[in-house]
Amino acid sequence: MVDATRRRSEPRGPSVVSVDGPITLGQFVKLAGLASTGGEAKRLVAEGLVLVNGRVETRRGHKLAVGDVVEALGVMVEMTARCDGP
Repeated sequence: MVDATRRRSEPRGPSVVSVDGPITLGQFVKLAGLASTGGEAKRLVAEGLVLVNGRVETRRGHKLAVGDVVEALGVMVEMTARCDGP
């Protein structure tokens, strides 16, 4: 007899993307792979499909801060600062 129960995947935390300096929401959406082109990033943001820290953000030029969590299409990505070694 086949066990018909399905395992539920454990909830995962956000992926992490490190950046060198200030970045806008539109740039980050593309950099993080949430959109394949700048035009797609623009559309996602304009249509209210992007959340920053759990709130809808429709300004593509919104400046992100270290620790911000961006979510689009069910994918969460946290922005961190890139630390270059000596």
